[in-house]
Parts: sequence; structure tokens; C-alpha cells
Amino acid sequence: MPLNQLLMTSAIESVPTSCAALFVAAPASGQGKTTVTAALARLHARQGRRVRVFKCGPDFLDPQIHAVASGAPVYNLDLGMCGDADAAWRLHRVAADADLILVEGVMGLFDGAPSGADIARRFGLPVLAVIDARAMAQTFGAIAYGLAHYEPDLPFSGVLANHVGSPRHAEMLRAALPERMRWYGAVARDPDAALPERHLGVLQAAEIGDLVERLDRLADALAATGAAELPPPVSFPAAAMPQIRPLLAGTTIAIARDAAYGFIYPANVDTLSALGARLAFFSPLAGDALPDCDAVWLPGGYPELHAATITGNTGFREALHAHAAAGKPVLAECGGMMSLFEEIVDKAGQHYSLVGLLPGRAVMQPRLAALGMQVAELPEGRLAGHTFHYSKSDTPLQPLLRAQTPDGREGEAIYRRGRLTASYVHFYFPSNPAAVAGLFG
Repeated sequence: MPLNQLLMTSAIESVPTSCAALFVAAPASGQGKTTVTAALARLHARQGRRVRVFKCGPDFLDPQIHAVASGAPVYNLDLGMCGDADAAWRLHRVAADADLILVEGVMGLFDGAPSGADIARRFGLPVLAVIDARAMAQTFGAIAYGLAHYEPDLPFSGVLANHVGSPRHAEMLRAALPERMRWYGAVARDPDAALPERHLGVLQAAEIGDLVERLDRLADALAATGAAELPPPVSFPAAAMPQIRPLLAGTTIAIARDAAYGFIYPANVDTLSALGARLAFFSPLAGDALPDCDAVWLPGGYPELHAATITGNTGFREALHAHAAAGKPVLAECGGMMSLFEEIVDKAGQHYSLVGLLPGRAVMQPRLAALGMQVAELPEGRLAGHTFHYSKSDTPLQPLLRAQTPDGREGEAIYRRGRLTASYVHFYFPSNPAAVAGLFG
């Protein structure tokens, strides 16, 4: 069924909504966008405000932190993978109920096409630039000026200095700013409040035992700065929320969800529910058996860090083999696909026997193997997504097709065996619910 027959847009609401909002950006990755965004969310949520956070780009880890900080689910905004219409209706709907919307950027403010600056400009979001001020003084002002003036019509609001060494250092930074540029304050270096990381980014929220304490410490640091004040409201034009027909009504989908399979867009879960599916979450790491189901989704995550535990869950492995042999659908994305190979080789060279539904192995690499947006023209329809992984697959299996990058280059292999579909691509289900229904139905 064509997508335009599946989606029937609801009547567009005639009244725009408004809400205080900030776009938290930086000149580069590693400046502290995530910690500042989470601290802002925690600070305002503690004051009783309804805070909603969005994350630019295809990210799974930062949204988990922000969900804890704000107490609400965190959705992705991306003009490429998600699309303009998807971002517009989500912002419009959230603004009707929230007191503050925070949008965390991705990489540097102007990096990528489309960039974070494009999102800020498109929706009129005031930009708060977080600048790592270690080892600089007056140059801080030059960077702030460049961010504010590099592109025209950017709703630039001001700057926050991160990792400041002393009150005197903060004074020097503030004095270096151009006239009339807002100073949101300074945050001192605090290793005890930093968010721990591994190769794909910050740890998953559930893995940081003292996360709330760290967030409170960060929020306390912001409490005395200009960032503690609500920014002015932004008006979000009316936009229709897509209405999805329940093509998966009566279908039960088992979804692996734990530290090994944690890369799940909330929007993907919403889409499956809107399609009418009953969702049965389970944890292979906890020893859970595969639930009685019609289809299985194995999302990405860190199977290489938990390979021994996955191997020990023989019931999970046997049930997956029986499920596939019965011709039932399986979608395995990135880490989910890795766990379906015959073995995983971790960074230390240790070999682990895994599920074995796919021939070959996944081998961890010392460096990033692939990163970027992908679009796959599946038999079920076109699906957008992204890839981000440190492993390579070594398999004799011939791909059904290959995804493509936005500029037309060859992307990731998409494998298919019976009703099993596997690849390194993390799909964004709202990009084509009809195709998703075809994969799981």
C-alpha cells in the first residue's frame, strides 16, 4: 500500500502554540552540549516546570540522559532522516503543554547538511552556544562572534562558558564578548559531575548508577547563572500529526531491550503502537525467554560487551532459530545483526559464539567503521535511517541490496534470509510506517 494511502493527516489545528525554547549548540563535538542540556533540563524540572528535550540527529545515548533529567521521553529532530514535517508537528504538539523546550544540537553548529543551524533557523529557536573555555581567554569572544555571524538570519541568543578555571577566568571571558551578546554564565570544571563515556558516546543512562546525583550537581552549577532564567517564548506554527492505520493490529512484536539492545528511538515504538501492534519487551541479558510473538525486533546496542551472557542464554538462541524456521519476521539492526552471526570477536580478540542465524562473524575495529545517514529502498518501501558502528561483518551471505547515502554513494549491505532482515542501518520507522508494517507483518 503506498504511503500516501496509509497516512491520513488529521485536520490542521488553526492555532499555533508557543513555549520558551533554546537550541543548545557548540563550535564542535566534545564542548559539553549534552551535559549543559541535561543540567538545564534538570534545573528547570526541579523547579516544577514541564521540560521537554529533543536531540538533533540520529542519537540514542544523549536522549537517554535527557529523559532522566527532564522526566519525559526525548525525541529526535533531523531535517534529513526525520524530515521537516516530522519535526514541525512534534514541536507544535509539545509546545502546547511544556514550559520549556530544549533542543540539543549535533557536532558543531554549522556541521552537516542540513546542520543544527538549519534547524534553529527553520523553527526560530534561539541558539545558546556552549564553548569549552579551557586554555583560552579573549579568543572566546572571537569564537562567539563567529558563531553568531557566520550565517545570516540565525536567531543567535548568547553563550555559556564551560570548563572555566576560576571566577577571574570567567570575568575575562565575559569581557571578551561583543557588545549586546547575552552571557549565560560560566560552569567550572568538575570531573565528579562529568558523564562517563565509551566508544559510541556517553554510557547508557541505566549504566550510570549515580546519574541523578551527577545531574543535580550539574544543575546546581547552573542555578546561579543566567541560564537559570526562562528564555522568551517561541511560536510554533500549527502542523498536522500523521494518523496511521492499524496495519499490524493483532500482531505481537517481541522487542529486545536492555544494555545489549538499548538503541531504540521512542518514535519507533510509537509507530509500532500506532500500527496496532502489541509490544512485548524482554531482556536477553536477564535470561528472559523470547516471548510468544509474531515478529521480533533486535535493536542496536552493545552485544560485544555482553557476548558471554548472550551466549549463555541458550533458550533465547533456540527460540530465535525456531522463530526463523517458522517463517516469522525478524528485524535485526546493527548490534542486533551482530548477535545473529555465528560469532563476535571483541576488541581484545576474544571470540564468542552467538546465535548463528547468519553465517560469518562481526569483528570489532579499533576505529569507527561507518557513520552517516542511509536510505534503503526495500521491497516493502523506502526507509530512512543512519549507521554508526565500530565493527565490520565478515560473511559469505550476499546482500539483498545496499542502502545509499544522501549524496548517492553506496551504503550498508541489507541482508535477508527468509523473513529475517538484517543490516547495520538503524531505521527511523516514522519515515515510512507502511514499509515497517511490511517488515513485521
